[in-house]
Amino acid sequence: MLNYNNVPSPSYVCDLGRLENNLKTLQHVKMESGAKIILALKGFAMWSTFDLVSQYLDGATASGLHEAQLAHETMKGEVHTYSPAFKADEIEEIASISDHIVFNTPTQLKRFAPIVKKINPEVSISLRVNPEFSSSPVDLYNPCGIYSRLGTTKTNFDETVLDELDGLNFHALCEQNVAALEGVLKAFEEKFGDYIDKMKYINFGGGHHITREDYDVERLIEVIKAFKQRHSSIDIYLEPGEAVGWQTGELVATVLDVFHNGMDVAILDTSAEAHMPDTLAMPYRADVRGSGEAGEKAYTYRLGGNTCLAGDIMGDYSFDTPLKVGDKVIFEDQIHYTFVKNTTFNGIKLPSLVLVHQNGDVEIVKEFGYEDYKTRLS
Repeated sequence: MLNYNNVPSPSYVCDLGRLENNLKTLQHVKMESGAKIILALKGFAMWSTFDLVSQYLDGATASGLHEAQLAHETMKGEVHTYSPAFKADEIEEIASISDHIVFNTPTQLKRFAPIVKKINPEVSISLRVNPEFSSSPVDLYNPCGIYSRLGTTKTNFDETVLDELDGLNFHALCEQNVAALEGVLKAFEEKFGDYIDKMKYINFGGGHHITREDYDVERLIEVIKAFKQRHSSIDIYLEPGEAVGWQTGELVATVLDVFHNGMDVAILDTSAEAHMPDTLAMPYRADVRGSGEAGEKAYTYRLGGNTCLAGDIMGDYSFDTPLKVGDKVIFEDQIHYTFVKNTTFNGIKLPSLVLVHQNGDVEIVKEFGYEDYKTRLS
C-alpha cells in the first residue's frame, strides 16, 4: 500500500493499475460492439500515461489547437479536433495535425473546409449536431439546453454541406448511464435520420460513464450493435474522458493549521478553487478517505483551502481521531477534470503529478514551482 508520506504534498497520484483496468473495460466495449473509442483530453490529459492509453484506445479528441498538438505529439492513433469556433490564424496548423475536424456550424464549415482540404486532403470533415434532447443532471453541463451554442439544430441544418460531410457528431451526456444515451439516440435519429446513411461515421460524443461500477456495459454494446444494424456500414465513435480517469487516483494534501471558529476548521495545502475546480462548478462533494458526514464520526472539521477566497471550502467532514498539523488528507477520485482545469490563483503551488506503477514503484513525473506561476503572467 502506498505510503502517502513518500509523495509531495499536494499531489495528484494516478494508479496505473486502476487506469489499465478502466482501459480494459473500454477495450471490451470496442471489441464486442465494433465501435472505436478515443480519449477526450478535456477530461483526462495526463500524457505521461499515454503510452499505456494508446495500447487500448484509438486516439484522442481535442477541443482546439493546443489539445490537438498534445494528441499529435504524445498519443498514437487518430486526432479528432472540435471547436465551437475555429480561428483563421490556427486552422491551417489544426488541419495539418488532425485526422478529423468537427465543425460546430455550417457557416464555420463553409468558411474553413476548403482551407482544411487544401492543407490536408485526407482529413475527414464532420458537423456537430444538437439533438435537442438531454437528461444532463446539471444545466452547466447540458450542451442541448435552450439557446445552446454547441452544435447545429435540425432547424439550422444546411443541406448544402452534405456533400462535404464524412460524419455527424453529437454530445449530450454528462456522467450518465446507457439509458440516457438511448434517449439521445432516439431524438438524434428522429431529427437527423435522413442524413445518417449518407455518412461514413457517427460520433456519440462523451459523458458515457462506462467504467463506473453500476454502468450497464453489456447494454451499451447492444445499443451500439443495434444502431449499426439499422445503419449498415457506419462506423461509431465514443469519446469518453472522465470514464478513462474515473477512480484512478487521489489528491494528497496536508493539514497546515487547525483552529476553532464556531466549529473546528482545518486549513490544507491544497485548494478547492485552484486544484479541485469541478467540485465547485459541478458542484459535488469529494470523498475523503476515512471520513464521514459532519457529526457522523467523533470529530468534525470544515476543510478549507489555502487561498484568500472565502468560499474555498471542500466541505464539512468527520473523523474518528482529531486532525493535527502534518496529517495527510486524501481526496478520492481526483484525476479527471481536476488538473486539466486547475489554476495558480493566489500564486498557490500546483500539485505535483505522481504515477504509481503496477509493481508499486512511485514516479514523480512533474513538480511545479514559481516559474510555472510567473510564466503565465507578464
